[in-house]
Amino acid sequence: MNPLLVSSIIGASAGIIGTGLGGMIAFFLDTPSKRLLSTLLSFSSGLMIAVVCFDLLPKSFEIGSFACGIMGIILGVAVIIFCEHLIYRDMESKGKNELLKTGILLTVGIALHNLPEGLAIGSGFTAYESYGLGLSLVIALHDIPEGVAMATPLRAGGMDKLKVFMLTLLSGVPTGLGAFIGYLLGGISPMFISICLAFAGGAMLYITCAELIPESVELYKGRISSLGLLFGVILGIVISSMM
Repeated sequence: MNPLLVSSIIGASAGIIGTGLGGMIAFFLDTPSKRLLSTLLSFSSGLMIAVVCFDLLPKSFEIGSFACGIMGIILGVAVIIFCEHLIYRDMESKGKNELLKTGILLTVGIALHNLPEGLAIGSGFTAYESYGLGLSLVIALHDIPEGVAMATPLRAGGMDKLKVFMLTLLSGVPTGLGAFIGYLLGGISPMFISICLAFAGGAMLYITCAELIPESVELYKGRISSLGLLFGVILGIVISSMM
């Protein structure tokens, strides 16, 4: 089979299976209490913070440079604020709630994040097939908590279980596109990958700090929410250490 096609299929599968497995949590959230929702949202926030701070950004600084990383973060925050403005303006006219808006915004952020992961997979296949395969497996595992983080606010906002699950699957598709581009370009510029990773990190960090954490605190003000955040960070560090 064509190596380019293999790289693209494996890349897409890694993203879709990873976020899809995390998105399956939607089927278990029927009528969750505010306490449970707050805990899940704060836990998801902790996962995202750890993935960004202990995986995406350090990798960005290592591949490119500190300046590239900072530039990518600023661009990521700016673009997601612009997307936030467009999404919120559209959904407010339709009377949608805040959790649903947050979930959709997070879906955009994770889809943006999956593109540079695909670039890494495609570039890996141009070097050694075994390296590309190993990287795909690790990225699939790494995407599971992102699927959880995405599905929780969408389901809590009232979106149908199947729609939530389908969205988590679709958010993994950009990994396949990234793998296709990465393989075509072969030794793609490290600076470009660095900026892409930091861009995704900045976008996700903004969504977590500006949306997920405030929503979890508003839902339930007890200590369990803070503990959920801490446990999320710890699990995220463990997952990042596997990368």
